[in-house]
Amino acid sequence: MSEATQEIFRDWSLPVWLTASVVLTAAIYFRGWLAIRKTRKAQFTDLRLASFLMGLGVLWLAIGSPMDGFADVLLSAHMIEHLLLMSFVPPLLLYGLPVVPLLRGLPSILIRFVAGPILRTSFLRRIGHWLVTPAVAWLAMNLAFLGWHVPGAYDFALEHENWHAVEHLCFLASSLLFWWCILRPWPASKRRQGWGILLYLVSADIVNTLLSAFLAFCGRPVYTFYLEHPNPFQVLPLDDQVLGAVIMWVFGSLVFLVPAAVIAMRLAGMTSVNRI
Repeated sequence: MSEATQEIFRDWSLPVWLTASVVLTAAIYFRGWLAIRKTRKAQFTDLRLASFLMGLGVLWLAIGSPMDGFADVLLSAHMIEHLLLMSFVPPLLLYGLPVVPLLRGLPSILIRFVAGPILRTSFLRRIGHWLVTPAVAWLAMNLAFLGWHVPGAYDFALEHENWHAVEHLCFLASSLLFWWCILRPWPASKRRQGWGILLYLVSADIVNTLLSAFLAFCGRPVYTFYLEHPNPFQVLPLDDQVLGAVIMWVFGSLVFLVPAAVIAMRLAGMTSVNRI
């Protein structure tokens, strides 16, 4: 292990609030999953539980583990962190059908006097339905993605830890909205996916590709933070930037295009059956 790696591990300390929040969320979900599994065993399988817990685990790995220390000094590590937050954590959490288990897992007094009244508020329900319309969710995720990669915003977030946390929250929240429109976890009403969902995914990939291509081919370091804070791994800022762009481009595109291909094959199969 290099001296630089050892230094990052020495500087790392357990993020108490984040860790406690992740553990508490896992406990609430597990309690609710056990309760609802009694009547919906076929729906709430072990795989649903594993997916949700894995999503929480990846979330902690991205921003609570020493990986966050690597992300502070390497753009490429930072891009991996963003990729995990935006493309892996949300689908894993949503596949666990989290809404009802999280509610069922809360103490009854909280459901009666806090969660219940909030969920029955018609204004908030309308806002919630509006946020998970495809156009709004697509714009929310891609504007957050592009906005926080503007050099001024990116450098500012790295210089200010609290704003860095806000950046992570924006990525996670907007990506949950984006993937909600694809997975639509129960009890959300199921809608038949048409060919438009392919445009939804492919257009998001185009945004990712354009930013990745710019970072890869612009020929200069874009973010001054990495010029003013040379990394201890002796990686040139431009080389690090190109590597980060390649990671975003390749793995980010796969995250959009693989589901798009699966959905396209399913829609093509349905079309063939209808013609027969």
